[in-house]
Amino acid sequence: MHQTFDATLEMNLLHANQHGADKNRAQLDSWGITCLNLMSSPGSGKTQLLEKTLQQLNSELQMAVIEGDMTTQLDAERLRRCGVPVIAINTGRACHLDSRMVAGGLLQFANEQQPNEFDLVFVENVGNLVCPAEFEVGEHAKVALLSVTEGEDKPLKYPIMFREADCLLITKIDLAPFLEIDIETIVANVRQINSKADIFLVSAKTGEGLDHWLDWIRQKTPASCC
Repeated sequence: MHQTFDATLEMNLLHANQHGADKNRAQLDSWGITCLNLMSSPGSGKTQLLEKTLQQLNSELQMAVIEGDMTTQLDAERLRRCGVPVIAINTGRACHLDSRMVAGGLLQFANEQQPNEFDLVFVENVGNLVCPAEFEVGEHAKVALLSVTEGEDKPLKYPIMFREADCLLITKIDLAPFLEIDIETIVANVRQINSKADIFLVSAKTGEGLDHWLDWIRQKTPASCC
């Protein structure tokens, strides 16, 4: 009975979260905003990648960030220096953002900005390879990051994250020559569980591969074509 109760509770939580995510997406659609949800383990380079992305696209798109972190605003402060609005959400003990948290972030965003003037919102999720992939927040696409320093087996050990991803960025490839790592094996492991995701090799430090990532964003953002 205990296991049945737990399973039912989990299903109810996921159902309620999905309902909230659908409402968030409808709100974003009404504003004409595309939302990308960035997910990864801690230390994969999400914030540095976002810094470079915001800097490169700042002249093309009106962008904002919803920044999820468990306790601090350190990453939010970094991103504000890129000249974009950043809504910081501290989750406390929660290891992911959920649709209710992001709804609160969108409300704050709407109170502080003219949302129909924006084109793109990035959600930087809490660093975790499991929970963020299970809780939609209203995004139009999920982006997973995997650093070469994390090894080749992570897609097989944490399949939900990589199965759900619409795009995978293999990051910090400037470090690959110094590691015993086979990037082709990483790609092959991802393809075992996700045959459709776009995969890009990038280095936020050197800029390698960022053009492909930026082009992918442009394709996902209708405003960039206007």
